[in-house]
Amino acid sequence: MDNLKYLTAEEVSSRYRGAVSIGTLRNWRAMRIGPNFVKIGKAVLYPVNELDTWDQRNKVKCRETRSMPFAEK
Repeated sequence: MDNLKYLTAEEVSSRYRGAVSIGTLRNWRAMRIGPNFVKIGKAVLYPVNELDTWDQRNKVKCRETRSMPFAEK
């Protein structure tokens, strides 16, 4: 049995705290960008492992900070 977990567009929007709206997800699907999804009939589902992969691809890597001297008054 497949143990994959799936989220609806509403749940994906909640996962990203509303920063990615349901409308944006719909537009991305039409343009074939954004996270991968599964479509079964009219149901659109996002595998959680695909969202995790998408998160990693979009991660912004910051450089290490160096010790910065404090400004003296």
